[in-house]
Amino acid sequence: MAEQWRVIDLCEFEGTLHSTRGGIEVCPEGKEPVTLPVAELAVVLIGMKVDLSAAVLHRLAEADVAVLFCDWRGIPEGGCYSWSDHGRVAARHRAQADMTLPRKKNAWARIIRAKIEGQANVLQNLGRSGSSELFALADQVRSGDPDNIEARAARFYWSRVLGEGRQPGAGQLIGSNACLDYGYAVLRGHVIRAVLSAGLAPALGVFHRGRGNAFALADDLIEPFRPAIDEVALQLSPTASPSDSDVKRVLVAAASQKFDADGYGISAVAQDLAQQYGRYVEGEEERLKVPSWQGPASTDLSG
Repeated sequence: MAEQWRVIDLCEFEGTLHSTRGGIEVCPEGKEPVTLPVAELAVVLIGMKVDLSAAVLHRLAEADVAVLFCDWRGIPEGGCYSWSDHGRVAARHRAQADMTLPRKKNAWARIIRAKIEGQANVLQNLGRSGSSELFALADQVRSGDPDNIEARAARFYWSRVLGEGRQPGAGQLIGSNACLDYGYAVLRGHVIRAVLSAGLAPALGVFHRGRGNAFALADDLIEPFRPAIDEVALQLSPTASPSDSDVKRVLVAAASQKFDADGYGISAVAQDLAQQYGRYVEGEEERLKVPSWQGPASTDLSG
């Protein structure tokens, strides 16, 4: 992205922010302060141990910089945005709203294909049968997925890893379903963060359109990353529960583990995909290039 889309991540930062002429001063505890010109910033992520004044928020809002307040996992809980009608974020929102249906359908097909390929790799990595059938289904995905290949692949995939008739989302407190649901919740936070950091309107999805869903776009872009959670959760004990601190730690780590061959973690790859989608909606990218999970992943409880 261009320099104006720079994201400053202060989720793990401990110290103070001050407003200065044309910028903000970042003052780590016990270290020399660093001044950041606001003209170079698009988003600042604020963690729970950051001290800042109203003057800092005014300085950032004046420069059309979005401020996201994050919880202990680095997941946004709220935000502060400029009301300017001429900001970079507003331009990107307008581009999303104006995107043509064929481009939406093409993007959705690429997202679904990547998801199914990732599911096939999970089966392969876990030594389960059926990966070749899923790769074949992925090749059949067409623009907009009119044949609902995603649902067919899901039924086949979950029958291989959880047994017939079982899928995540059942609200169970123990077992694979509970661990999958918790892992997905953490993962969703990372994708929401990526969507907001890219200056995108989270309610304007590619496929998901629920009237009450403020993060429909995140629920679209999360799909290729789900298999990374699956592979970890499915290696846990059948009685594992997210209420166990060790299990919870593994699932939180699974949502930020290495995702691609270059060694980048899920959070970084999600940021890249969201930024790429932003360029796609603005017409700077002809096709959306969606990564798929390769694995393998492991459940290390020793750290």
